[in-house]
Amino acid sequence: MDVEKLAKLGMSAGRLEQVSKWLSQQVAMERVAGASLMIGRRGEIAFQEAAGVVDVETGEAFVDETIVRIFSMTKPITTVAAMMLYERGCFQLDHPVARFIPSFEQTQVWRGGALSDVVPQSSRMTVRQLMTHTAGLTYGFMNQNVVDEAYRAQGLDDRRDQTLEDWVDQLADLPLMCQPGSQWNYSVATDVLGRLVEVWSGQTLAAFFEDEIFTPLGMVDTGFYVPEEKQHRFCSMYRPASGAVMGSQSPGANPLKDRDPGLILADRFDSSPYLKPGLFYSGGGGLVSTLADYGRFCQMLMNKGALHDVQLLSPKTVAYMRTNQLPDGADLAAMGQPVWSETNYEGIGFGLGWAVVLDPVKANVIASEGEHHWGGAASTFFWLDPKEDLFIVFLTQLLPSSTYPLRRELRVQVNQALTESGD
Repeated sequence: MDVEKLAKLGMSAGRLEQVSKWLSQQVAMERVAGASLMIGRRGEIAFQEAAGVVDVETGEAFVDETIVRIFSMTKPITTVAAMMLYERGCFQLDHPVARFIPSFEQTQVWRGGALSDVVPQSSRMTVRQLMTHTAGLTYGFMNQNVVDEAYRAQGLDDRRDQTLEDWVDQLADLPLMCQPGSQWNYSVATDVLGRLVEVWSGQTLAAFFEDEIFTPLGMVDTGFYVPEEKQHRFCSMYRPASGAVMGSQSPGANPLKDRDPGLILADRFDSSPYLKPGLFYSGGGGLVSTLADYGRFCQMLMNKGALHDVQLLSPKTVAYMRTNQLPDGADLAAMGQPVWSETNYEGIGFGLGWAVVLDPVKANVIASEGEHHWGGAASTFFWLDPKEDLFIVFLTQLLPSSTYPLRRELRVQVNQALTESGD
């Protein structure tokens, strides 16, 4: 490690060795098959490393260029795309979604009994509510009520052979889980937002991403599928062989002795659906990417919307996206029942496209107020800390993201490596 460079970046070379050790331990404990990590500070890359393998059977090394499924880390990209079109005057945040997608005009709201027990929307679903997951939508995999059961029955989670336009119209036929604006529910809202990007731009979501975000930022390996010439860099995805959480969570545990359960294959690199393009472009979870590509996206956001000579958003817009958008400054705990999502609920608000730290003490994390973050279903994660001029990208392929407290552990490792604070 370049000790002088790291000193200028306010990071300790010696303490970053502990970060490297933590990364290797995740592989040694069989928590993950492989993983990579990037730490950016003050406009430069302070740390970048990979460990483990992309596939247990082949033993091929997991490297910085490995391509992974980022799932819900697609959401911030879709929201950036929408806000680029906002800056071009295509919509206002309080515009009703039905203004652009007429099929939502008659969407009813479930009242709490049978699926047919519905009432009209008391106020129409808005674009901002899509961006903040307060639109009344849900996910089929939540398994909470008859509404998400209807999502599953309609096949809304299995959609590669359906266009985004047709899928959204099918979704609009089902009732909302609650009145728009009344609750925060992790949902397919960003997929609907992706359809709005298509309506506003006149392009497919894939084409808009490529032309307006990926090419300008140099995100050469990010897209909705893995082209044939890059498939040798694609990673297999795993699940834990057991649901038990062990290892470094146990008091006094030896991380190399007290091993976590092994891994079972969930989606092999050479037979994955991601090897072929589909008709459905999921703005909520459809992209694959790499460490370098997502790092460039994060650095653009750290730079308040610009990277080198490319400006995607104005600093004012990025600052607004980083602001908690929940009613009356509420946190997620005040807006809904804690169920599966990619963040804590206590002390955490929601901006446009990502969670925002409001109270680190309530959230039980050492973080700056205003830090924003999100993750993906396969345990990928990123966070941006403007106060520290710091961003982190962590990539791996383990379903589900709640299997181990990787994100909490990683926060500790990164924070302990700082020698200067932005506070």
